[in-house]
Amino acid sequence: MKLTGLWDHADFRRLWAGQTLSMLGTNMVAVAVPLIASVSLGASVFQMGLLLATEFLPYLLISLFVGVWLDRRPKKMIIVAADAVRSLILLSVPLLSWAHLLSVPLLLAVVFGTGACSTVSDIGNASILPALVEREDLVEGNSKLEMSSSVSNIGGRTFGGLLVQLLTGPVVIMVNVFAFGLAAACTLRIRKREPVPEKPATGDPSSMWKEIGEGLGFIFGDATLRTLVLVTFLVNFSAIAIDPVFLVFITRTLDLPGILVGALLAGTGVGSLMGALIAARLGKALPFGRMVIWTTVAMTAVELVIPAATVMPKGVAFAMLMFVQVAYAVLVIASAVNIRSYRSAITPDAMQGRMNASTRMIVMAGTPFGAMVGGALGSWLGTQLAIVVCAGGIGLAALLLALSPVRTATGIPTEVPEPATV
Repeated sequence: MKLTGLWDHADFRRLWAGQTLSMLGTNMVAVAVPLIASVSLGASVFQMGLLLATEFLPYLLISLFVGVWLDRRPKKMIIVAADAVRSLILLSVPLLSWAHLLSVPLLLAVVFGTGACSTVSDIGNASILPALVEREDLVEGNSKLEMSSSVSNIGGRTFGGLLVQLLTGPVVIMVNVFAFGLAAACTLRIRKREPVPEKPATGDPSSMWKEIGEGLGFIFGDATLRTLVLVTFLVNFSAIAIDPVFLVFITRTLDLPGILVGALLAGTGVGSLMGALIAARLGKALPFGRMVIWTTVAMTAVELVIPAATVMPKGVAFAMLMFVQVAYAVLVIASAVNIRSYRSAITPDAMQGRMNASTRMIVMAGTPFGAMVGGALGSWLGTQLAIVVCAGGIGLAALLLALSPVRTATGIPTEVPEPATV
């Protein structure tokens, strides 16, 4: 049978395989490391929180510098180096554990180091894709990568937890040492030569800051790109704010048993996979502007019906909330894949690293604040009204889209357009 689309694209398959192994390893490590800290090292609650914070810290501290670095050098070798270094850093965990030298401070250093490598790898993979495939194939490529992300998130964490129970945490870490090594080998086999960077490395710190400013200026100077980044921030911030409130709502207000709570949380993973599967078809069926506006409106609508569960029989409420979880995940992933592809398509190759780095840092910066705002609103207004207010943040994102140049966008551009300065 003849392969079609990106299935027939050897370099994309290599990138896809490498990124899938990397994501699978990341999710397994995300389960194994906290279990090692809690069970084997007896970490305190504060230390466990510090471990989680340390994992995300590199995204905030080094993303902008990574973006400049990627735009100055061939991206493939940077991605390979990041996965190889991550493999070596993780190797220290089983070695130190078997030598009875592992401690919480050392584990924090490992988490920071692997988080820094993940930052480089994630931004690098997003930035190299437009150099490997045609711009009209970006949605298909991002859909396939998002499918891997969804499967890795579900399977990696589940499988990782099971393996920790069967084989112990250090052995699971050792398995992932090989996973990241294989990821590096897959990426290394990409054959297509990347465009020569317009600005090779100079070693001048002032030049680094200037190029960071150029990246941020590129995003905020283009009305379309600025709107897409702000909308991504608002949707992510609002969803993060809803999460802790929703958990309190279903466990205390509705008093759902643990098995149903677990099923609802699993529904998000199923919806994410479905969203990745339909993203390309949805992008072809509707003009880009209308698609992102209406998916964002629909996200708002499904979140607003959550409080209605209080007036339903428990079984009906569970079924309705399961629909909400799956539907929201389908909408947000299908929209995100198309938005990510559009951002890449309108960005010159020389700016891909800085655009992706700046976008990820802006979106990630809202994560801790979103959780705190959601918790504060839940305590102040009660869970039902807090969910409505947080859903309003997603509605605001839809309004921004409707008032911006995005509303007239048709499809994914095949060439980099002139920036929209409205």
